[in-house]
Order: sequence, then C-alpha cells, then structure tokens
Amino acid sequence: MVRIHYLQHVPFEGLGSIATWVLGRNYPLSATKLYADEPLPPLAEVDWVVVLGGPMNIYEEQRYPWLVAEKKFLEQAIAHRKTVLGICLGAQLLADVLGAKVYPAPHKEIGWYPLVKTGTAPVLESIPQEFLAFHWHGDTFDLPDGAIHLARSAACANQAFIYQDRVLALQCHLESTRASVEQLVTHCADELAAGTYIQTPEELLGDGQKFLGINQAMDAILNRLAGL
Repeated sequence: MVRIHYLQHVPFEGLGSIATWVLGRNYPLSATKLYADEPLPPLAEVDWVVVLGGPMNIYEEQRYPWLVAEKKFLEQAIAHRKTVLGICLGAQLLADVLGAKVYPAPHKEIGWYPLVKTGTAPVLESIPQEFLAFHWHGDTFDLPDGAIHLARSAACANQAFIYQDRVLALQCHLESTRASVEQLVTHCADELAAGTYIQTPEELLGDGQKFLGINQAMDAILNRLAGL
C-alpha cells in the first residue's frame, strides 16, 4: 500500500489522470489545498508526495506566503526519503529546494511539443526515446547537483530530472486530460498570446489521442515509481 498525498496550488489544476491511476489501485489519497490555507500533513502519514502545477512562480513568496512552508515540507520529505513527484511548478519547486536556480525561460511553452529523452533511468524505461508531450510553463530551472538529466524539448533544455532514484521532476504535463486543459484555457487565457511555442486553444484541445498517449506515459512512470 502506498499512501499518496498531493499539494494543490489552484482549484483548476488537479491530479488529472494520476487520480485514475491512484484510485484504480485503491491507494489512500489525501491532499493539501494550499490556496485554501489547508495544513500540511505529518510526514509519517505519507509515502509519496505529488506536487502539482500552478500559474504562480516559486519566488512569489510575498504574494503566496504558503510557498515558504511548502518548500520546507518538500526539503523534509526528500530528507526523509519519501518518493516525490513534481509537475511543472512542482518540478520548479523541487529544483529550488535542491539548490538549483529557477528563472523565466527564453520562450513560454504552451502546447504539444516533442520531448526527447537525454538520460537513462528506470523510471522512464517504458517511455519512447521521443514522444509528444503537453506543456504549459513560462519558467525553467537549472539541473540540481546530483540529479540526472532525463529529457529536453526544443524550447526547454531541462524538462525532467531524477534525484536519488525517488525524486522526479517533470516540467511537462503528462497527467493532463481534455477536461484539465479546458480548465487551463478558461483560467489562463491571458497566457495564450502569440509566441514561437504557444499554440491556439483549438490546437491544445483538438486531438483526443494525444491525451491518451501522455496519460499512458504517466501511468508507466507511476508504475515504475511504485515498483510495479
């Protein structure tokens, strides 16, 4: 049994396909909704921490004061050898607490763009060398000391890393579903200005097979993390 706890930063960015994977295995699932000032759990009560995305930046601590406690919690989770998965903002938070720099990327990346694996790690063993992933981010991060670089895209050199075989950062969104992207389009429409790596709402939502592909990749990664 794996007790999974997730950290949610805004109401419109949830677990996506990860929820289906967790519930399909009857794993205990709990959450801290940081935007609602909910408390963080005792680490003894969780095995995995999943850190979701959000439109804020990791350095906006004055505007989002809960970021301070969240970072301390993630530092402690890593020190206590918990499995930690960070997605988008979550990946940036992991890079930050591991001592790497997080900063605005040269290009915002919003849409479906290829991801290319750059390193070998069991967690990505079942994933093709190159595959189409969904992206929605404006910041990027440097690679933390001791981390293994796992993937890149044309717009973003650091798309994924793993640290000590149990702390996985994914800048891209493999958990996204059509419903979750519809929420992003609704709540973050101002970000869809013209750009080299910014697609239209029609391109973001047009092909249901793309969601199937990334969700299968997410399932494969979760299976590896769980040792299945």
